[in-house]
Amino acid sequence: MNQDISPLELRHKIRSGEFASNTSGYSPGYVQGNLCILPADYANEFLQFCQANPRPCPLIGMASSPGDYRIPKLGEDLDIRSDIPSYRIFENGELVNEVTDISDLWREDLVSFVLGCSFSFEEALIADGLEVRNVSEGVNVPMYRTNIDCSSAGRFSGKMVVSMRPMLPVDAIRAIQICTRFPAVHGAPIHFGDADAIGIRDINDPDFGDAVTIRSGEVPLFWACGVTPQVAVEQARPPFCITHSPGCMLVSDLPNSHLAVM
Repeated sequence: MNQDISPLELRHKIRSGEFASNTSGYSPGYVQGNLCILPADYANEFLQFCQANPRPCPLIGMASSPGDYRIPKLGEDLDIRSDIPSYRIFENGELVNEVTDISDLWREDLVSFVLGCSFSFEEALIADGLEVRNVSEGVNVPMYRTNIDCSSAGRFSGKMVVSMRPMLPVDAIRAIQICTRFPAVHGAPIHFGDADAIGIRDINDPDFGDAVTIRSGEVPLFWACGVTPQVAVEQARPPFCITHSPGCMLVSDLPNSHLAVM
């Protein structure tokens, strides 16, 4: 399928079951988002958790009321129940299933949150001539649990998840400069170099996503990652929660340029 497809067309293909894979590289120029859906009883505390941890949890949109499955500011004819390629279902903090549509699971007490995604800054890196290894190798970005504590909010707490992209040191400096302009999609890396220093024991064995090649002379750069809320959900143990599957994002109508700080 042509990767230059519009966000609306892509969402319709996802909704119809024609597309069910990683969304990286599709609909270039538009913001992709991480998803977290929670019962209303947990929504305010999760909102506070996002506000307390803006690097891993940059909130770019949320439903206006419980039971609302549309977020108009993020897309025309957007249906949060069917427009993401794969969803993860959690019960009491435990992953119990992955599905391609949640319409049958929808409830009137559910509140949807959409968080900024690193795919937006990847596009800016590539436009500047930098290689993004997971894109060039055609795999999902490697993601790792760390020993970095998030700020707690009510029942939500946990360790930060990071995504990793290896680069030569000179390219790493440029990447930091570029990503600083995108605080709404994780901003600059939070760490680079020694993976063990942030609790990653084996960089070739990511907790989520796929391993990528790290070449001689390259250093790993680690960005705060939108999978972090899934770890917080594991800690808070809400009776029911839905998230995106890693790499399977909500593709919005919001241009990446609207999130850049000039």
